[in-house]
Amino acid sequence: MIPSTIFRPYDIRGLAPGEIDETVARRLGKACAKLYSPKHVVIGRDVRATSDVIEAALVEAFILSGVSVTRVGLCSTPMFYAAIGEAQGAYELGVMVTASHNPPEYNGFKIMRFQNGAVIPISQGLGMEELRDLAISDEALFDAATQGSETQDDGLLERYVDRICSLAKLPERFPPWRIALDAGNGMAGIVLPKLSKRLMGIEVTRLFWDLDSRCPNHEANPIKIETLAALRASVAKNQCVLGAAYDGDADRIGLVDEEGVPIRGDILTAILASEILRMKGSGVILYDSRASWSVPDAVRAAGGDPRLCKVGHGFFKHQMGEDHGIFGGELSGHYYFPELWNCESGDLVLLLVLQMLLRERKPLSAIRKTFQQYIHSGEINFTVSNREAALSKLEQQFAPQAALISHLDGIRLEFRDPIQPENDWWFNARPAANEPLLRLTLEARSVEQMEYRKEELTRLIVE
Repeated sequence: MIPSTIFRPYDIRGLAPGEIDETVARRLGKACAKLYSPKHVVIGRDVRATSDVIEAALVEAFILSGVSVTRVGLCSTPMFYAAIGEAQGAYELGVMVTASHNPPEYNGFKIMRFQNGAVIPISQGLGMEELRDLAISDEALFDAATQGSETQDDGLLERYVDRICSLAKLPERFPPWRIALDAGNGMAGIVLPKLSKRLMGIEVTRLFWDLDSRCPNHEANPIKIETLAALRASVAKNQCVLGAAYDGDADRIGLVDEEGVPIRGDILTAILASEILRMKGSGVILYDSRASWSVPDAVRAAGGDPRLCKVGHGFFKHQMGEDHGIFGGELSGHYYFPELWNCESGDLVLLLVLQMLLRERKPLSAIRKTFQQYIHSGEINFTVSNREAALSKLEQQFAPQAALISHLDGIRLEFRDPIQPENDWWFNARPAANEPLLRLTLEARSVEQMEYRKEELTRLIVE
């Protein structure tokens, strides 16, 4: 029996084996075939120890259901998205076998559709509930009278690298810079050897590019500061202009500047938004409810229209299409581009930052400091038995004084003091999508105000 708990808001994940195995993969493939009636699907996988057998079972299920399958094999998630997008509807569905940045004992599926020129996930409110209900039901799912076929696409990597390099408009040659790139033994190790050859003039220090499902060097999760220790040391030792680290399936990226300081995801969103608006002149930029005021400040200053979006790649990809966004960024290190069918590419982020450094002729730390104008708490997690009651208590306590109230994602309240603007601050509290946690983020103009408000909010949450 398939456990319903593996169906998350944005994808499907669970222990493998244990919660996800070949039986689950076959049932899921047949359920997708029945629900969406695709003629042709594309399937990729990451390097996890269970991915190959799960992929094989998934392929078998689709073929027996009369669906033709193109396999791209080992790939990063951005490569997988590109396979769907560039086919322009030839693949009605795509499945990536991955559990993203989860530990090696997990696996899962990202299921995508091509709609209205974009690659959109099967996610909460966008088909996940229907897929879950059919997959866990007792309904019989029969083989088709005619089987589908199977083909292999071995040219995806070359096409993907060509595309992102053309979007970044790389120079013929960079200055004699050094950069450090940490793949975390994950799927960025597929892309970086080929991508680095396009960075003419740049000396690249390789950190953990060998694919290894055990992640023996560190967890492949760049938003955790402790995972960046080797990267920061390499940047310092080799006098690099920047360092970059990827998560396990390479759809997220984290940067450190030449001083070894990590650049928080919302600050990088502000930097990239300014760069993109410089090129495009105007447009909608999406940012999430945990992001610094630095983001809307930077977007407005560059002539753009900043808009809040609910946390999660499914929500961002959908709203990018609805609002005709020219860029979107999350605190977690996901960055979205319409030129990539509203999907992420940490590789393109890296190239755009290098392009910006070439033009600005100033250190990345100086650029970071220009945008980092407020004191941000980062995301703080609380185990709370009744998250709705905790949110209600916070709103009752603070809403009467708030200048802005948003219920887009949990609650976000902003406070402005017209007499003493140094007291301005905001907070966001929202339930975690995949865990029984309440996540708190806040920001203020001073360390003292941020710490005072953090203590006040913490006390209310834990009482």
